[in-house]
Amino acid sequence: MLTANNITKSFHINGHQQDILKDISVNVNQGEFVAITGRSGSGKTTLLHVLSTLTRADSGEILYQDKDISILPETQLDTLRQSDFSIIFQFHHLFPYLTVLENCLLPFMRSLKSVPKSTIENAKLCLSKVGLSHKENELPGKLSGGEQQRVAIARALVKSSKILFADEPTGSLDKQTGEQIMDLLCTLNDEGLTIVMVTHEPAYAKRSNRIIAIEDGA
Repeated sequence: MLTANNITKSFHINGHQQDILKDISVNVNQGEFVAITGRSGSGKTTLLHVLSTLTRADSGEILYQDKDISILPETQLDTLRQSDFSIIFQFHHLFPYLTVLENCLLPFMRSLKSVPKSTIENAKLCLSKVGLSHKENELPGKLSGGEQQRVAIARALVKSSKILFADEPTGSLDKQTGEQIMDLLCTLNDEGLTIVMVTHEPAYAKRSNRIIAIEDGA
């Protein structure tokens, strides 16, 4: 479903080039739950950002459903991320002045047109799936950290994306809440959603189908 071939990426820090990804090739199959692990600074988050097209590699190619998406212009990548890719981060990035339901509908608020009723109903269904149907009219400030992360996951689900990229989705949560988020991700994967997750927790990585370990960019 998703293939990275010979990916390299470097950044210039304080006038020095630092190689972050060194000739990496990986495959992600449809329906898989893949965990990317490694120490801080190993390159795991950069790899996730390259796979999800948030960051362009210096060299190599990214194939999605056998199409080279690494050469697409940014406008087409925006369209791809809008339709097929969803990304959640360690911090949920919710708008504090929008309700839970409105935050879930953000991907569809890109114009002055009203959001279709069917999309609103789908957003409510996704909130129900993550156990937050009773919170749809609350503001994020009234939710716990775990609930806010579940809103971010529901927002990703509303788009009916093909791949969910998760960057340390439990990193800012306590152990019990982190386990709840992992239970939810595993359930979504069982339902057919392809997931690529960066984590520093070995126990969470073991709940995936496959672990990709990154060390010093390789």
